[in-house]
Amino acid sequence: MGFKKKQMLGFGLILLFLAILLSFMMITLNNLKSSMTEIVENRYEKVQASMEIRQLFSRSDREILFAANDANKEERAESLEIINENHNLIESKIAGLSGSLNKAKAKQLLKEFETQYASYSITEAELIQKIKSGNSSDNLSSLMDDQREKRTKVISTMDEFKDYQEGVMKDTLSNSKQTYEDMIGFVIFAVILSILVISVTVVWMIRSTSKDLQSITKVIKNIDFKNLSVIPRIPVRTTDEIGDIAKSFNDMAESLEIYNQKEKDFTEKISEQNWIQTRVADIATMYQRIVDVEVLADRFITRLAPMMGASIGAFYVKRGEGVDMRFVKLASFAGDGEDSGRREFRLGEGLIGQCALEKKSKVIEDIPEDFQLVTTGLGEVNPKSIVIAPVIFEDEVVAMVELASLEAFTKLQKTFLNQVLDTLGITINNVEGRMEIERLLKESQAQTEELQAQSEELQSQSEEMQAQSEELQTQAEELRMINEQLEERNRETEEKSKELQVAKLNLEKQAEELKLSSKYKSEFMANMSHELRTPLNSILILSEMLSDPNDSKLNEEQQEFARVINSSGQDLLTLINDILDLSKVEVGKLEVVFDEMNLSELPELLHRNFDHVAKKKNIDFIIEKSKNVPDIFFTDEQRFQQILKNLLSNAFKFTEKGSVSVQIKKADEENVAQWIQTKGASNWVEIKVTDTGIGISKEKQKLIFEAFQQGDGATMRKYGGTGLGLSICREFAKLLGGWVIVDSEEGQGSTFTFFIPSMPEGFKNVDEAIAASPEVAAANHDDSAAPFGDQGEPDAGMMDDEDRDKAKPFCNKTVLVVDDDHRNIFALKNALKHEGMEILTAENGFECLELLEKGNNIDVILMDIMMPGMDGYETMTRIREQSKFEDLPIIALTAKAMKGDREKCLKAGASDYVSKPLKLDQLLSVLRVWLTN
Repeated sequence: MGFKKKQMLGFGLILLFLAILLSFMMITLNNLKSSMTEIVENRYEKVQASMEIRQLFSRSDREILFAANDANKEERAESLEIINENHNLIESKIAGLSGSLNKAKAKQLLKEFETQYASYSITEAELIQKIKSGNSSDNLSSLMDDQREKRTKVISTMDEFKDYQEGVMKDTLSNSKQTYEDMIGFVIFAVILSILVISVTVVWMIRSTSKDLQSITKVIKNIDFKNLSVIPRIPVRTTDEIGDIAKSFNDMAESLEIYNQKEKDFTEKISEQNWIQTRVADIATMYQRIVDVEVLADRFITRLAPMMGASIGAFYVKRGEGVDMRFVKLASFAGDGEDSGRREFRLGEGLIGQCALEKKSKVIEDIPEDFQLVTTGLGEVNPKSIVIAPVIFEDEVVAMVELASLEAFTKLQKTFLNQVLDTLGITINNVEGRMEIERLLKESQAQTEELQAQSEELQSQSEEMQAQSEELQTQAEELRMINEQLEERNRETEEKSKELQVAKLNLEKQAEELKLSSKYKSEFMANMSHELRTPLNSILILSEMLSDPNDSKLNEEQQEFARVINSSGQDLLTLINDILDLSKVEVGKLEVVFDEMNLSELPELLHRNFDHVAKKKNIDFIIEKSKNVPDIFFTDEQRFQQILKNLLSNAFKFTEKGSVSVQIKKADEENVAQWIQTKGASNWVEIKVTDTGIGISKEKQKLIFEAFQQGDGATMRKYGGTGLGLSICREFAKLLGGWVIVDSEEGQGSTFTFFIPSMPEGFKNVDEAIAASPEVAAANHDDSAAPFGDQGEPDAGMMDDEDRDKAKPFCNKTVLVVDDDHRNIFALKNALKHEGMEILTAENGFECLELLEKGNNIDVILMDIMMPGMDGYETMTRIREQSKFEDLPIIALTAKAMKGDREKCLKAGASDYVSKPLKLDQLLSVLRVWLTN
């Protein structure tokens, strides 16, 4: 038995006997207390109460006899008053006893007493009434006899109740005495037994705990604490706690030895990481001020090869596109003239071409003996290892690097190569962008010189025209005579011109008023866009973070909730843009982008968006798609989906029971021709949305397609909505070359038919401009614009997830978020902190300038434009006035998105521009560009 078990057993027995003894004493004392309490406080009080009731009853009986026989009028009144007081006291006593009784027989006896006393009280009241009336004792004899009979029964019942309570009190006292005697005997027995058990347990514990301790002490004394690489072990001879101590000591010794080994391994990994970071930083510094790809290639391969331990290397850059695309060698390291590798190759040609095609690196270790590549002054040596790696930018291979070494490449060198190539693609793209700008500048200068030559030629032609003008003057003299004849007619027309001038002034005044009204409307729409997009910004960012399966700590269901919230936010953003589109619809201009879409995915898309609505309303949702419907269809997918979503939303909103069905089939061109022209379309599709809802009356079927109109349009209408859905559907259908019609009967449901053409070439007569309301139009397109392409920066929004994960430029970077909206600050703070950035916040321009003056090491600023006190424009201007902040990246953020805001932000000092609601990937891409450069 173990030491711990021995102690627990010994002390457990002691505590058990003590607990039993104390428990029995407590129970016995409690019983004694209860018995005495019942005797003194309960039974005695009940007996006392019954005696008092009997005395009061007897006194009332005597007063009745006195009042009926011997008392005069005054004494009789006094007796009657005493009887009444006694009656009230008796009733209160009975009520007190009724609430304190706890035995069935006592309750039964008290109930009988109450019944009998109630009967006696009735007789007593009649007797008192006759006494008050002055009746003689002879007239009261029969009533007195009845009263005496009832009095006898009441007294008998009360005596029986008192005797029962006294008997119970005697029994309780007897039980208490017996309990006390039992307790005394048990306590004496328990004390003797406890002394014996405790004595035996203590002796047994002391004799069993003095073994095996000397061996443990001896081993511990022999430990060399200065050298923990080898620690002596304690031999385990027992399975008790002493044996456990020996095992624990041995485990601790083993852990210390393992820890020493891990510490050595960790130091080695840190050294390797420092080696990689130092060389990556060295190469990144080398990229600066390089404006030519060939210079970049030569410096890169010259710097990289020694770091990789390579004996020879080559650098290839992509040239051309499509079938003309090839990779040309721009630089080499330790090459042998024209024979050092291929001059160029195409995708799939050789191992290097296959690596470029697959976008994967390849390391070759098993190299044939006759592969002679590395050249020295004494001869040629075959390499032991070759590595071929692609340089990728935006999921496209832009260059290839090939290195060969006399030794096998280590894992550390391969890791270093991958990190270097992650940023090389961005650098190549930047350098090529700068080269393209220089080329365009040279072309512009050449065109300017050509224009100057043309200007001189035009001047000579002008001189010839002057000579011709002199000839015309002669002819003008001849015409003067004719003009005099016409003057008379001119005077007649002048009066008409004055009238027209007045009309023109009136029209100009009205046009000015209309322009001012349009300006107010545009400003209102822009401000409304800002107020709607600002809270939507934080909703989209936070829901996107929560729905990320790689980073979120939520379960799958909660992530799905977050994705639904994000999807709903995107739908709300689309709805906001649709409302803003009304200003464009009014002047008949709206951007449509005809592109390829897959109609085979349409049923699944509709089910995903509306199955939950149908389930919630307990109605059927049926989608039928004919086999002859083409899978590939050319139209504006965003407008197409918006039309279907609006039609289905209306169908579900106005349908309480039954079903909503969608039928997709190829349309008959002759049937479509009766509604709209069918020229220019490769084929037509007909989509019918049918519901079993409330239907639409004939007189309202044209009205529902007007803006802000509904079939259920009364002030007390049952269904909500703005009345824009069907209006937007028909206007969008027009822009796509289609049409929407309705067939409905009130109370029988509705069928909306959407005809749409497939337009591979789009509309040739549609303007590419989209500027219905010049200011508000910008709000719908700034979101997708690249960040200032004229600065030569790459389209960072197109970087794929793999490149972003590799670059990781955000760690240990400090960003200052300047925004007066706490929701946006909270969303941006959590999103950027998740990327490893340090966050500072300011609510206006003044706080921003104060933080900059404090000397915080800030790497980039996210600047909101609309802020109280000092707005973003003024803040950026003041920052740029300080020379030490000339190169600090400032990214402007705004939800107002007025036309010209981009240029205004640039002029104020912004480095880049992103409109709200922010797309997290786009914002991170823009930050990555500026933090990398």
